[in-house]
Amino acid sequence: MHDNPVKVALRSGATSTGTWLTLGSPAVAEALAHCGFDWLVVDLEHAPNDPASAVEQLRAVDAARANGGRAEAIVRLAENDPVLAKRAMDIGARTLIFPNVNSADEAQAAVRAMRYPQNGNAGVRGVAGLVRAGRYGLDPVYVKNANEQVCTIVQIESRSGVDNAAAICATEGVDCVFLGPSDLAASLGHLGDTWHPEVVEAMRSVVAQARKAGKATGVFANDADDAKLFISWGVTFIGLHSDVRWLCQGAQQEAGRLEAGLQAEQAIKVHTAS
Repeated sequence: MHDNPVKVALRSGATSTGTWLTLGSPAVAEALAHCGFDWLVVDLEHAPNDPASAVEQLRAVDAARANGGRAEAIVRLAENDPVLAKRAMDIGARTLIFPNVNSADEAQAAVRAMRYPQNGNAGVRGVAGLVRAGRYGLDPVYVKNANEQVCTIVQIESRSGVDNAAAICATEGVDCVFLGPSDLAASLGHLGDTWHPEVVEAMRSVVAQARKAGKATGVFANDADDAKLFISWGVTFIGLHSDVRWLCQGAQQEAGRLEAGLQAEQAIKVHTAS
């Protein structure tokens, strides 16, 4: 079992970038895994995914890595639930993002959900050897070594989460605290305004609390300019929007360029004819 590169980067303080997979497409996952990202998030919260579709995307990312890509697959769960965590890990995910974590107790529940019971760690992950994560039972040491490679990322995206950020960040076993600007803005009464001063202040306060606790922070960024600003705050785990954004943005840009060119050409023809 090779070291989890997401966990290694978070603990070293290195900046890493990824994007969200929301289209449920293994082909899109494989293609984006060749585009220079460090990780890709298979989203089970706001995308038409379930474990059956997620495992195909994990296979696609693994195939890309075997052919020169470097991206590692991450899974974001639909909710902070140990059953959902167990199923995501059994299909091969080593890094999970738990949405809407509002307290230290909820953060601790996420940590426990990812770990097999071992050495008094209070883990609650159910043990099954014949799963993809353990090469379908062909990896004789997977169960014993799995806990060493798990990476727990918890999302703070509410007023309660911000209020309890210090305790959440101090929770043993949490590797990264991830900010969800859109939900946080809504929780603070500023739906759709992720750059409202109160939202910015809340996000920066979480980054500061994480730094005090020696934990990494992550954030969902709309574009590279936003990402650079977050990095200047000390954020090291940057989610650079999503597959659907890059697809639609690229299509709109080129369709717009073509339309503008055709209109200019038509104008020239009209002017010449007159």
